[in-house]
Amino acid sequence: MKNTICHYLLIGIALILGLAQCQQSNVHSNISNTDVVWETPSENSLGAMPAGNGDIGISLWVEKNGDLLFYVSKTDAWSENGRLLKLNKIRLTLSPNPFKVGNTFLQKLVVKDGLIFIEGGAKEDKTSINVWVDANHPVIELDIKSLKPISAKITTEPWRVNKRVITNTTELHSAYGIHGKGASKVIVEKDSILNSIDNNLVWLHRNNRSIWKENLKLQGLEEYTKNAIDPILHNTFGGLVRSNQLVKTSPTTLKTTNPVNNISASVHILTLNSSTEEKWLTQINQNANSIELKSRKDRLKNHKNWWQSFWKQSYIHVSTQNESEKERVFNISRGYNLQRYMNACSGRGNSPIKFNGSIFTVDTEDLVGEFQGLNADYRRWGGAYWWQNTRLPYWSMLESGDFELMKPLFKMYKDALPIRKFATKTYYNHEGAFFPETMFFWGNYVDANYGRDRSKLPLGMTENLFIRYYWQGGLEVSLMMLDYYSFTKDEDFLNETLLPVVTEIIHFFDKHWERDENGKILFDPAMALETYNKAINPLPEIVGIHKVCSELLKLPTSSTSSLQKKQWQRLISELPEIPLGEVDGKKVLAPAHEYSGKQNVENPELYAIFPYRVYGMGKPDLELARRTFEKRAVKGTGGWQQNAIKAAILGLTEEASKLTSTNFNTKNNAYRFPTMWGPNFDWTPDQDHGSVALIALQRMLLQYDEDQILLFPAWPKDWDVDFKLFSPDNTTIEASFKNGKIENLNVNPKSKKQNIKIITSTSE
Repeated sequence: MKNTICHYLLIGIALILGLAQCQQSNVHSNISNTDVVWETPSENSLGAMPAGNGDIGISLWVEKNGDLLFYVSKTDAWSENGRLLKLNKIRLTLSPNPFKVGNTFLQKLVVKDGLIFIEGGAKEDKTSINVWVDANHPVIELDIKSLKPISAKITTEPWRVNKRVITNTTELHSAYGIHGKGASKVIVEKDSILNSIDNNLVWLHRNNRSIWKENLKLQGLEEYTKNAIDPILHNTFGGLVRSNQLVKTSPTTLKTTNPVNNISASVHILTLNSSTEEKWLTQINQNANSIELKSRKDRLKNHKNWWQSFWKQSYIHVSTQNESEKERVFNISRGYNLQRYMNACSGRGNSPIKFNGSIFTVDTEDLVGEFQGLNADYRRWGGAYWWQNTRLPYWSMLESGDFELMKPLFKMYKDALPIRKFATKTYYNHEGAFFPETMFFWGNYVDANYGRDRSKLPLGMTENLFIRYYWQGGLEVSLMMLDYYSFTKDEDFLNETLLPVVTEIIHFFDKHWERDENGKILFDPAMALETYNKAINPLPEIVGIHKVCSELLKLPTSSTSSLQKKQWQRLISELPEIPLGEVDGKKVLAPAHEYSGKQNVENPELYAIFPYRVYGMGKPDLELARRTFEKRAVKGTGGWQQNAIKAAILGLTEEASKLTSTNFNTKNNAYRFPTMWGPNFDWTPDQDHGSVALIALQRMLLQYDEDQILLFPAWPKDWDVDFKLFSPDNTTIEASFKNGKIENLNVNPKSKKQNIKIITSTSE
């Protein structure tokens, strides 16, 4: 009897394991449909393919002459001018060259494994290369295998070889904020190429000066510099290339001495605030030696495991049986996964994702038009962060469960908190902290936005009218932090980051304005986003404070005080009514109680839908919100425009699917890789364009607020989907929707299933 029970128990376990393996196999099979495959070499860098480990990135291409090239980048390669620079360009030449035009050729981004595979040559001398940016270590690896012995040469091709002044007016925009009226010349400092005695190619860029102190001095914050550390002075970034099969023949070249069948080369990367070049060199050598003591085979296995776990963590795979729509829907599914891939390649570093190109900018030598002839350091809008743009990749990371990728953003705001408290006290003589809409990573306005001529401007007032009273980002990052805590229940984050930052932001909004005769906050002077530079009682501030304070009141009593709760409750009671207006005789939400000075193309009234979720499916006054959306002034999509997200939240299935599909099916024809969106309002690859579509697709499937989870609130009945997404309280939801019906639904933990409400096109 005991043996029989054990027998059936073993069968049961085998079935469970088999089911789990089958599910995992399906996940990996689906993600493999996202692989990008090229059967011809690229013309130039506009045909680059991105890869990365979250901090270090490469943009790789093979040219028609058979050479393999890639740019190297890093999330914290901040120059003396506050620009995010590339590190170098690296070229691999093989002889005889299997990749030249005329030979068979294959280049594949193996998305499941996070690596680029290249193969070429005739059957008897086929050569293959794996290129991977180690997910767990700061190194780029090249593994070359050839059936016939080959020779190889690796060269570095730096372009910052001389100190120079930027004079090209287009290129100067890459130094946005430090150029312009009243500015000093923008000087690009040269890199150092080290001619060390060992068998390594070594280069670095070290900041021997910094704009930081002058930036603070201009803004009346010089006192702060006395006890603070300059974040870019002596920032040193660069790399070290070496291979056991190659020897150094010059400071920029490694070569094989004899033809070989197998070659492995490593490009080690380091950013370090270093008092001397020697200390940086010692550290990168120590890092390289430590990494190379580990088994290369094991590191590659662990690298693949990281990526496979990432894809198993969450997913959305969309398809359709409609023949006329198959390509368009395939592009939606592929676009979602490739944009999430790019986020993972650039989202685990010491600085947040740059909206204007991330770490995947390339040179524009062959780009026809206005931007032709610029090096890979160029990006429109330069090194500063715009909250309106920066936020969009991060809103997509909650439902995908990519919580690790959100940490650099929150760290930037936490690190900038001391200077923002100091600035608030200096400018306004009250407590709290405000964060500028446009700011360097250390938390200050860029010079040109603040204004260099202060003769007619009081301390703290910006010359730039687009951001003069634009502090809305502080409220939105507060809600994002609160949502992050709601999803993860990370108590350390709550106590060490969320509460210190958010309470100071709320202090600012509490202290900054007077109350009117009814005891309500009078938001004046103010503005409604960048769109209306004069506003009284703007809607984004009203709904933002209400939402943030409401969420703060839900936090554990063990982490908050009764005094704090009284403040949050009082602030809610002191808010003016949400502004309303009329269009065609019908009531709609309004940008503010009073507003003028239109100067941009946003819809401030729709902030009540996203990000602040006052209106949406399952909530009161849905028709008011839908009517407002229908009558909105700006109806477009692309770039940072968020109409697709708002349509999804309002359950407008046709509009949401149309706008989301449009974003995912947009192609920048000048570039080869599918998700090199842009430049739109910013630069290529535009991280906002793809991220808006990510958020919209997720919200078409799943929406969360309070204790309720809505499934399929804006999902087209002729789109099939398999997905796994996250919701608050560490909850995951897996489901399949086929032929207009839900085929399975798995909620973990099961107790959360009671919070789910299913809304489909067939049940509306």
